[in-house]
Amino acid sequence: MTVATGEDMDHPHGSGPGSPIGAVPAEIHRPGLGALLRPPHRADARRNYEALLAAAAAVFGADGPQASLDKIARTAGVGNATLYRHFPTRRDLLVGVCVEEVEALCAQGEQLAVDQAPGPALLGWLHAFIEHVTSRKGLAEALMTGRSEDSAVIAACQGAIGETAAALLAAAQRAGTVRDDLEVADLLALVNAIALTTESTGAQHADRLLRLLYQGIGPRGAQALS
Repeated sequence: MTVATGEDMDHPHGSGPGSPIGAVPAEIHRPGLGALLRPPHRADARRNYEALLAAAAAVFGADGPQASLDKIARTAGVGNATLYRHFPTRRDLLVGVCVEEVEALCAQGEQLAVDQAPGPALLGWLHAFIEHVTSRKGLAEALMTGRSEDSAVIAACQGAIGETAAALLAAAQRAGTVRDDLEVADLLALVNAIALTTESTGAQHADRLLRLLYQGIGPRGAQALS
């Protein structure tokens, strides 16, 4: 194991590797998610904290939830003492990664709603949601322990995703690009099924199934997707 020196206890450094969803958010804007994390306020400690989360996202993504914590610390460019000060247990680090990535996924949905028309915004976010589910399945499963504190994490993440999906769906329904009797729970169940079905067949298969689904949920008697 790496031995921490006096320097790496609080030594600032550049950012670590980014996550598949996007950069680690500077702040958590959803109260239910924000309550699960306690990032440090001091700038140098905050940089270490964010670098550890970015490194953990990359290493957990490659090696699974039982990945080496030593490897995560090395990837972030800090010593083990710094890692354990911010994240005393593996569970703390898993929670941090899951919450940050759900926040990034939700923020991506909000940005798509600003940048694109409602139909393409919904479709683009559903693509990102499938990538999130397939690339982070093991992390979510590691928190499905049945313990109340872990169930609260899963519930907060699911709630934030559900709110984002509901807002994008409602906008697409108001625009007339999605049938108005579709409920958000049904949409997420269908897209989850695509993610699980295509876990071993790749992104192209997922894209094809998602486009077929999107055509199927279009307004009756109209072509929903060109």
